[in-house]
Amino acid sequence: MTDDPSAPANLHSPQRRLIELRIEHADLDHLVDRIDPLAPPDELTLRRLKKRRLLLRDQIARLERSLEPPEPA
Repeated sequence: MTDDPSAPANLHSPQRRLIELRIEHADLDHLVDRIDPLAPPDELTLRRLKKRRLLLRDQIARLERSLEPPEPA
């Protein structure tokens, strides 16, 4: 194994997945925030976006907990 972040073994690492989830969550945040307040919103689409954002937040929290070293007793 090498410490090279571009090595194939690191393509599916938990750290990389965490970064991908954070990027997707930030993109959804931006999208939800940019919905035009003057236009009538598509409630179904907005609800789906917010649900996906919440799911991502939960996945991020779960992955962060799994990556943290256990606390000493």
